[in-house]
Amino acid sequence: MAKLYSEKHFSENLNKLEPTEDTVQFILNYSKALRVINCNKLTFEMLQN
Repeated sequence: MAKLYSEKHFSENLNKLEPTEDTVQFILNYSKALRVINCNKLTFEMLQN
């Protein structure tokens, strides 16, 4: 699997990404609302809208 990510065509396509403004806003809003709490050996993920 590591070989797939190191292939040349993957890095070339990475430079061509042009997300829309809506996509960027969605990701930013999601990251603002996401809360991760580590308690002992458990991890809780909460989406606070």
